[in-house]
Amino acid sequence: MKLSPSKINLFLVTKLPSAWLCGVRVKTINSKVCITTVTHRWINQNPFNSMYFAVQAMAAELSTGAIVMKEISESGEKISMLVQENSSTFYKKAKGKIRFTCEDVELVKSSIKTCLNEPEGLKFWMTSTAENKAGEVVSEFKFQWTVRKK
Repeated sequence: MKLSPSKINLFLVTKLPSAWLCGVRVKTINSKVCITTVTHRWINQNPFNSMYFAVQAMAAELSTGAIVMKEISESGEKISMLVQENSSTFYKKAKGKIRFTCEDVELVKSSIKTCLNEPEGLKFWMTSTAENKAGEVVSEFKFQWTVRKK
């Protein structure tokens, strides 16, 4: 099955409704990048008049995880995926529309191929960078994904 933004956004409604309700959406997924967005609004705000960090984490994780899902789907293999570790750094208040970009597609492709021959699976780090409308980096998230052939 070819994953598209609309299919992943439908997945959000049914499997991750809190992300969907907070406004997290996939805008682009292709052979080079995955971009997700979320707009600061009442339902996803913190007491400091900016976007709650957990909402940013949901959008960032989706920008990395959607790539992993896509590459697993395209491999035709049965592979499990799980976030094992994460870290984040916040630089500015997240206000307005925030765009999360992950460009680690080639890393995931090679990791999926390698994991097929590793009985213990494979771990790798992916990065998602969040920018506001002015192009300023507001936060950066790193996720350690683990993949293993079932």
